[in-house]
Amino acid sequence: MGNTTKRGSRELATDGAKSLEEGPSAALHTQLYEAIMRQDCPAIQALLRSHPVDQPLAVLASSTSYRLPGNQQTQSIIPIHLAAEYRKAQSLRCLLEHGADPEIRDTRGLTTLHLMLLHWPVTSSTWTKPGNRIQRLLTDIQNNAMTCLRIVCEHGAQVNARVDNSHKLSPLHLAVTYGTYPVLTILAQNGAHVNAINESSMTPLHMAAAILNKEMMETLIACGANVNCAISSTGNTALKLAVCTASSKAGRLLAAGVSCIRLLLTHGAQVNTQDHEGLTAIHEACFGGRGAIIHLLLEFEVNVNILTRNGASPIHMYLQRRANVRDTALLAKLLYHSYPLRLTNNQGILPAGIMLPEFELLKETLFKLSQKPLSLEDICKRNIRNIYGKRYKEHVKHLLPEKMWSSVYGYYDLAGLLK
Repeated sequence: MGNTTKRGSRELATDGAKSLEEGPSAALHTQLYEAIMRQDCPAIQALLRSHPVDQPLAVLASSTSYRLPGNQQTQSIIPIHLAAEYRKAQSLRCLLEHGADPEIRDTRGLTTLHLMLLHWPVTSSTWTKPGNRIQRLLTDIQNNAMTCLRIVCEHGAQVNARVDNSHKLSPLHLAVTYGTYPVLTILAQNGAHVNAINESSMTPLHMAAAILNKEMMETLIACGANVNCAISSTGNTALKLAVCTASSKAGRLLAAGVSCIRLLLTHGAQVNTQDHEGLTAIHEACFGGRGAIIHLLLEFEVNVNILTRNGASPIHMYLQRRANVRDTALLAKLLYHSYPLRLTNNQGILPAGIMLPEFELLKETLFKLSQKPLSLEDICKRNIRNIYGKRYKEHVKHLLPEKMWSSVYGYYDLAGLLK
């Protein structure tokens, strides 16, 4: 019944003013408004005999004992939207059982489900102790919201209906935008398309990865999100977006994102995927200079020699910034995995960082390293390290003679040479 749109119901929502002029008296509106807020189902049922269930209510602030949102003096709202916004579960069920259309939209193009997500309670409270009265109250509010969501889904709410505006967000996109990760599983269980894209071609996982929300990422992946889906306009994957955010100034200061990146990698994210400009996760991590992320990507066999469309190597990106150049230990680690050492891009331009006067000696050292060819033996050793990586180091130990293995994985400390 909830999926069937009543004749003219959407016209009632979009032409509320006209409907109100011709509809019941203001007193009837106020009575129904207050019955919904009290969750007085017998009163709601009786009042619906005189008031069409999907016709908006017009209520004056002075005529109701309930405070209207903000500084509004009047409110025009569809009954089911009122019950959804204030999480009145019994009223919501009563209205749906008496024919309310969950898909009716307000003047902003929002359905009942959209409004519920927009008004989802923020219950995170790090300042309360577990088990105290405030924490129990917050838990009850969250549980009540979940009950309302289940009621709407049970009565046929379209879990893939998009907001009727320029962003075209689906309920899953809305849930990620407003941080309501507890609803993701319920929406997915009721048929929400976990890999749906918005107007920017981003999936919910792209959005969650870009803000480094691990809880939402875990839930979306568990619900079947494609970790390697690329945004059509840019070629960015969830992994690259997570690395970009984690490598930003804020990400570095907060030491955020490493667990999110590991989550994607352990669930099959392709570490060497390039975007439309040829940039990969290691390019972004190197530019940001976050050692923890660079080490993690190396653990998953990232290609440190991959070039962008402009011919920039990860080393080239790393040497762009002064702060990175000063970290010679991390630079030595990258050099250990890089061959051939490419300092310039396709235009022959050197990275800005090593062009600073204070790094003149380092620049000369790097030039010498880039012009010094490795022996065939050293090239083979480097290829073995890059192919098998750190994760399979012990496995390779069982395949090679001990001396050969020690030679392959022997660490050449270049940090002293770079100082």
